[in-house]
Amino acid sequence: QVQLVESGGGLVQAGGSLRLSCAASGRTFNIQAMGWFRQAPGKERDFVAAIRWSGGNTYYADSVKGRFTISRDNAKNTVDLRMNTLKPEDTAVYYCAAGARSWWISTWYEQRDKYNYWGQGTQVTVSS
Repeated sequence: QVQLVESGGGLVQAGGSLRLSCAASGRTFNIQAMGWFRQAPGKERDFVAAIRWSGGNTYYADSVKGRFTISRDNAKNTVDLRMNTLKPEDTAVYYCAAGARSWWISTWYEQRDKYNYWGQGTQVTVSS
């Protein structure tokens, strides 16, 4: 089992910045990738960004490229999402996810069902 705890959400004005953090604990040795997804009211949970745990390769949704940065600290078992130039449409509950499997392939990063552990979510609200 892997436990994930997010922190860092809140209310910010458009154009502002926030940093989300996710701390992983438990059987973290099997984590292949970690990602951030978000879910706005009445919408599906969408991919935001992901990072390969061992190599550090990063992947982003087109809507956040150039504004968001995902990073990880393997020693601390944490993954951060730095969000700049926030827009009202970024408002959502943000979820941290871990793919703890024997292997991982590059086409899986954006696929919600490939992540088998999820955090409780943290609210991000961007006012206009």
